[in-house]
Order: sequence, then structure tokens, then C-alpha cells
Amino acid sequence: MVRPSTKSRVLAATLVALFATLVPLIGCGGRAGAGIILAGSTSVQPFAEILAEDYMKLHQDVNIDVQGGGSASGILAAQTGTADIGMSSRALEGDELKLWWVEIARDGIAMIVNPENPVANLTSEQVRGIYAGTITNWSAVGSPVGAIHVVAREDGSGTRASFEELVMGSDSITPKAIIQDSNGAVRQVVADDPGAIGFISLGLVDSSVKGVDLGGVAPTRDNVVNGSYRFSRPFLFVARSEPTGGVMDFVDYVLSDAGKQILGTEGLVTTGGSGQ
Repeated sequence: MVRPSTKSRVLAATLVALFATLVPLIGCGGRAGAGIILAGSTSVQPFAEILAEDYMKLHQDVNIDVQGGGSASGILAAQTGTADIGMSSRALEGDELKLWWVEIARDGIAMIVNPENPVANLTSEQVRGIYAGTITNWSAVGSPVGAIHVVAREDGSGTRASFEELVMGSDSITPKAIIQDSNGAVRQVVADDPGAIGFISLGLVDSSVKGVDLGGVAPTRDNVVNGSYRFSRPFLFVARSEPTGGVMDFVDYVLSDAGKQILGTEGLVTTGGSGQ
């Protein structure tokens, strides 16, 4: 009898081990025992965390890991399959439109200032001037606070992309802007600085900052619903292909009345469009 060589035995053992690793991955998105992974927009992240927590209370055998990183990272994670669901706070474009997606809600982009700043209303032209760096002192918009400290999100952020599309047009955000990597960080900087101005998800505005009316229209959920507040954007779940199994069960829960109630309570507008 011919005995297999050492190299052959090692190769056979490696293949057996690889097969044993792959079997549990079937239907699990390629990650054994990882549960459901969501990654992407830091605007969507806190709402996804609340939804995941509630879902896991109902399904104690399910683990959902919600990670940030920005909309661009979330879309890339969906394209590569490194996350079951990517989260985006901007509309898909170009080749991204080949992905499966669903709009879980709409959110307003709120301009925020420190509560000590008396400014209560800005026009979109004034906001554009502030962020382009042509308006540099609060006195130009009727506030005595002094120098304006512009706070913005980083490139790749869905919030920034939506702000640039809705407000900036062809103008660029000033390179002097203080860049932060999450909506929470922008909110904190503005909360700590009477001269600061920032833009964040409407659903994340709290008592530590003050939402500013835009063109005389208050940044409220009702005004997003009735269309009078124009500065709104979609919150999307995206995936490489239409989810199945436990992942789709979680998506269905988010789109259910229970999920919509949670999102509505948190200040978002629920809709439910989808694609692919």
C-alpha cells in the first residue's frame, strides 16, 4: 500500500479544517457565530442601536453588533459583504445603485448653535456664507457673540454629503472648519463653545444645543413630514443582495409598526421605500 506523503496529509487536513469552517457560514453572510453586523453612518447608528436592543430583547438568541464609520464605509461594507447591513444617511449613487436598499426613515439636518447664542433664524444663504468662510463674525447675522467657529463633519460622512448637496451647492466648506467624526462630537463641540455652529441629525438635537430655524421654518419632525423644512435626507439600510433569514427578519422588524414607533419617538419620519 502506498502511504500518502507528509505534504499530502497536511493538505488533506487543511482542506478538512477549511470545510469545517465554511459549513457553519452557509446563510450567515460569511461569518460564523458573528450574529448580525451593521456598519456605517454615525447618524443612523444611534437609532439602529436602539432598534437592535429592542429586537434582541424579543430574540434573546440573536446578537446584533452595530458599528459606525460613516456612510461611505457602510456602503463599502455592504458591497464587500463585511457587514450584513450597511447604514447610509445619503442617497445611493452610481454603481452603489446596484445594491439592495431600503429607506427606514427620513431625517432632517439641523443647524445648531450654543444655547447662549441668541441667533434664532438663518437663511440658507447665510449658512452657506458661514460655511464657505465669507461670513466670519456673528455680528453679520445679528448676534453679538463674536467670531464664528465653524464645525463640520469629515469627508465620507453622509451628513456632510447631504449638507453639501442641500446647502452648499457649488461652494466648498472652508478649510478652517473644525472637523469632527460623528454627530455626537459636533454636538459636544457646539455645546461647549458659544461661538460655534454645526449641523447634525435632527433626531440628535437635545437640550445641550439649540436648533436654528432655516428661512423661518423650525427644524421639527412635523415640518419634515409636511415638506416645509427642506433640509432632509434618507436613512438607508443597504446590502450586497436582498437579505434572507435572520437578517431579513431584523429588517422586517425595523419596518414594522413596532420599529416605526421607535423611530418616530426618536424624532424621525418613517417611510419605507426600497430598491433592487
